[in-house]
Amino acid sequence: MNALQFANRAQAGQALAARLEKYAGRDEVVVLALPRGGVPVAFEIAAYLHAPLDIMIVRKLGTPGHEELAMGAIASGGFCVMNPDVLSATRISDRELREVIDREQRELERRELALREGHPALKLEGRTVILVDDGIATGATMRAAAQAVHAQAPLRVIIATPVASPDTLRELAAEACEAVAVLTPSDLNSIGEWYLDFTQTSGAEVCSLLAKTRPQP
Repeated sequence: MNALQFANRAQAGQALAARLEKYAGRDEVVVLALPRGGVPVAFEIAAYLHAPLDIMIVRKLGTPGHEELAMGAIASGGFCVMNPDVLSATRISDRELREVIDREQRELERRELALREGHPALKLEGRTVILVDDGIATGATMRAAAQAVHAQAPLRVIIATPVASPDTLRELAAEACEAVAVLTPSDLNSIGEWYLDFTQTSGAEVCSLLAKTRPQP
């Protein structure tokens, strides 16, 4: 394994948890993961900090014909963040944009029902919220998540990820009290290249990890 690669998301989460040690054992702390890849990372952080774990559903708004290029993102609660540079460069029509937003909103609602398995979202008011993903490239998804969290009046918001573009991390610092990453490569082309094992996280794995962190009856 390259010294600048994580073995997998669990090992990345352990490395990131060490950077967040000052939040351990604090009753107001809650860890929020961006599914699905952010959940195995956040699970390790929540275990290390002895904090509850929940999810923040966010959907990227892919550019028609170039879906990997994010026009923006939407998050639970009806929050939408657009990337004006991409919109200007691609000249997407209002109709095309609305079609993408409507489709991703339906998928967001479907995933929320499936992954929560009937459990309500944790209350974030007055909490220190640590938002976690397995990597951050453009930042559109994390920006939407941060704004959705801010709308719920948290005490503070921390953005945390194993690997991020340094420019994007600096930009995201404006959305949070702190933005933390283990690796900040200047040549970040894709998140997967910084993991030895970047196998897609399944919905079943997400549900299993969330279930392990919930209080037992």
